[in-house]
Amino acid sequence: MLDPKKHADWEIAQDAEQGMKTVYQIGRDLGLEENELLPYGHYMGKVDFRAVLERLGDRPNGKYVDVTAITPTPLGEGKSTTTIGLVQGLGRRGKRISAAIRQPSGGPTMGVKGSAAGGGLSQCIPLTQYSLGFTGDINAVMNAHNLAMVALTSRMQHERNYNDEKLLALSKMPRLNIDPTNVNMGWVMDFCCQSLRNIIIGMDGVNGKSDGFMMRSRFDIAVSSEVMAILAIARDLADMRRRMGKIIVAYDRDGKPVTTADLEVDGAMTAWMVEAINPNIIQTIEGQPVFVHAGPFANIAIGQSSVIADRIGLKLSEYHVTESGFGADIGYEKFWNLKCHYSGLKPDAAVVVATVRALKSHGGAPTPVPGRPLPEEYSRENVGFVEAGCCNLLHHIRTVKKSGVSPVVCINAFVTDTKAEIAKIRELCEAEGARVALSTHWEHGGEGALELADAVMDACADKSDFTPLYGWDMPFKERIELVAREIYGADGVDFSAEAEKKLAVIQQRDDAAELGLCMVKTHLSLSDDPSRKGAPKDWRLRIRDVLIYGGAGFVVPVSGVITLMPGTGSNPSFRRVDVDTETGRVRGIF
Repeated sequence: MLDPKKHADWEIAQDAEQGMKTVYQIGRDLGLEENELLPYGHYMGKVDFRAVLERLGDRPNGKYVDVTAITPTPLGEGKSTTTIGLVQGLGRRGKRISAAIRQPSGGPTMGVKGSAAGGGLSQCIPLTQYSLGFTGDINAVMNAHNLAMVALTSRMQHERNYNDEKLLALSKMPRLNIDPTNVNMGWVMDFCCQSLRNIIIGMDGVNGKSDGFMMRSRFDIAVSSEVMAILAIARDLADMRRRMGKIIVAYDRDGKPVTTADLEVDGAMTAWMVEAINPNIIQTIEGQPVFVHAGPFANIAIGQSSVIADRIGLKLSEYHVTESGFGADIGYEKFWNLKCHYSGLKPDAAVVVATVRALKSHGGAPTPVPGRPLPEEYSRENVGFVEAGCCNLLHHIRTVKKSGVSPVVCINAFVTDTKAEIAKIRELCEAEGARVALSTHWEHGGEGALELADAVMDACADKSDFTPLYGWDMPFKERIELVAREIYGADGVDFSAEAEKKLAVIQQRDDAAELGLCMVKTHLSLSDDPSRKGAPKDWRLRIRDVLIYGGAGFVVPVSGVITLMPGTGSNPSFRRVDVDTETGRVRGIF
């Protein structure tokens, strides 16, 4: 293997790809039968989940481990790298293992964050295909979502152009009376494009009123689509089909929801998703299987890989490791109270990833800025910064413990970390009752994750008392206030008049007790203010709006200023991506 201190991730990946197992070898290692694999080329494929669950439905589940983190810096603290490293470490301990991670969005891949394949000697391959389109799942999500917008906007045009009699004769559908000022959806694309956040569509051209219905609209990033959320939580195709028809696209002039079923587009939307519902499978650079399925962000969506990937991973593996986006206040909370509700699964342990870098940031060091050199405070020993920042890590440990699951702190080692800094983290976390493991998987792969693997196996032997934070029959305002107090550390919640009004209406729905709570909040702070580091005190969560995703079954309270379409910055990653025209190999993806 190449030295990660001397070579970029894409160079390490391309070197490792010379010795990749075929997708059939990966399948055999995992216990899949050949007819359960749907290959996409030699080294990646999909898995027929229905066949697997039909064959192995009575087999006991393996151990279920979630990987979460402390509140990250804008650079990220290595959850995906740790997930892959842990799988490699468990593999070196002779365990039959698998991982489930999310598919990377083209926005962050071409922006700043990168492809989320892991890094160093703990990443998954083939990197280029994984990062650039993969097996087409995100494309299927975009097509399904945008088809709903085609159905909506064309229907609005026809309802404007025709009277009731002609409309019924032409469409065989009654007038839906859609309110053009109350459209719920926008279009989606899988890039970060701030210039499309607010647009005007349907302007008259040479075809006059046949050119569409003029209205305000928008583009969101594809992974924020409700279709993506449905892919993440659906248990099977029938569940997906049912949910697809409940997506609210707009409201009529009386304020009643207009759904994809009302537009009679839900069946065609599901047709785009028939292949996408099967999880994808690739491998770590050490040859262990990795399921990749769904890709919702965590600060604006559910932030989990799919329920289906976890269901089959647990049937096939002794240990199945899944990952939740961002810190435990966001990703783990949604794993705990949303994903596990939909799946019916209970975790045996949770890993909280921490870095000295992030702890220094929470302890008073200047916040790292993507694309700029790290401030010198991060390359010099400063136990004081680390100790002060551990308040954030301890808060996340307590969150995991509240769920009834044993936490394992993974210190994701950087070469600039010192023994004194590591010792202080161990001291404080062990005093809080958490297992602690130093892991050098980025530099040493599975060999560097053996301490972590042992700690996780030890934690999985504990008796789990996993319990939801709340029952779904609890009123939404009470749920929000409970999450704010118990998970974020807020003193309470302030609701805008608009949020109060919407919550009152949603609470009266017949299916209110079937709707989950999916919070929208900055990932850069426990609070709703990204500039507040550590474990903020004396603050109140501000809910300015509430959205409802009828298909996914989410009530979505929105705090702070969060956009569903991220922007591309001044120094994006795409400037460093290119192709070797002689070999066709892509370089520069990380």
